[in-house]
Amino acid sequence: MTLRLALLLALTMTAFAANSILNRMAVGSGGITPETFAYLRVASGTLILALLALVRRTRLPMGRRQLVGAPALAVYMIGFSLAYRTLDAGVGALILFGAVQMSMFLIAAAMGHRSSVRQVAGAAAAFAGLALILWPGAGWQAEPVGAALMVAAGIGWGVYTLAGRGAADPLAATGANFLLTLPMVALAARFSGGFDAAGNWTGFWLAIISGAVTSGLGYALWYAVLPRIEAATAALVQLSAPVIAVAGGTALLGEVPSPQFLAGAVLVLGGIAFGIAPRRAR
Repeated sequence: MTLRLALLLALTMTAFAANSILNRMAVGSGGITPETFAYLRVASGTLILALLALVRRTRLPMGRRQLVGAPALAVYMIGFSLAYRTLDAGVGALILFGAVQMSMFLIAAAMGHRSSVRQVAGAAAAFAGLALILWPGAGWQAEPVGAALMVAAGIGWGVYTLAGRGAADPLAATGANFLLTLPMVALAARFSGGFDAAGNWTGFWLAIISGAVTSGLGYALWYAVLPRIEAATAALVQLSAPVIAVAGGTALLGEVPSPQFLAGAVLVLGGIAFGIAPRRAR
């Protein structure tokens, strides 16, 4: 892995972690409903990506990838926002990317892609770190309904990630997915009764920033780097996002991690490093 690719991955994971923090800041404080946050997030992401496609004179593709990617993205967006009613930013990100890792490994295996021994070992170590963090008494409480919603979001994101591998134009493909996802999220918000235009402006702006910057542009960057890494590596590196989210949650939201969490974080990062490191470097 080159230094440039590593930096792009680090930037992408920071964007993923920022989504957890922004969602928790907006929804957890009661400043905006989860459904409204999800809708504004997708709408602002669609707008920025459509404008960029217009400037580049690029058409948004509407093919088989979008038929898989858009519904998966909708499941992720809705489950993600609803889960943060009850979950802290750090623990929510941990459950999310734990589910992402497991779903991506299982789907990749079903598609005939075999993971190496070092990737499986690294994933096992990282997953053990997640288990340690979420173990009762670790100082983090995972509310069952919120945890279930976040697992569904993780599966949706895993499918969305694999659907994007090999996209010819990452930015256009992401824009098409957002455009098709928008009516799905709007319908879900409408039928759940959670769409509310009376939220505060802080919640609205957090949703817009999450959609336009850390989601729209962040996901386009993710689709750009995906063809350059293996599916197992893509699953592994995403486990760094919860650690970044916890660091941000500690700094911005006062979510103080316990020593047990710190030990689990070391396992997560160590497992990722082992799983993606070249054999010679190890």
